[in-house]
Amino acid sequence: MSNQKQTKNIQPENTFPPIITNKWSLHVISTLGTSTKRYNEIKRSSPIVTQKVLTETLRRLERNGIVERTQYPTIPPQVEYKLTALGIELFELSKSVIDWVRKHESEIKRAQYAYDRRKRSKLPQ
Repeated sequence: MSNQKQTKNIQPENTFPPIITNKWSLHVISTLGTSTKRYNEIKRSSPIVTQKVLTETLRRLERNGIVERTQYPTIPPQVEYKLTALGIELFELSKSVIDWVRKHESEIKRAQYAYDRRKRSKLPQ
């Protein structure tokens, strides 16, 4: 199949969700920002994420061209992660979303609380 045909078959709605909607993708992207970090530095910024989930998130971002992984032949092995040019562009876009969430965090929490309270009151006793 020619490269042109492959490009025509790519649909943004099929590409976008796995990159952005993963719970930890934006966190990893914002943690990396414009710097290079080792795995444990990323992990420390997200203490509640499991090692498995963080590794899967980094692999997904690497597969999609958002993150570049560099492994050095040292003992123990040293691995560093940084955003690619594509990742930096996404980081710049994501800052607006992150700022919006921070700005409206209390409103979102109030809405979640009210929703959960309504749902609990409708449960059979």
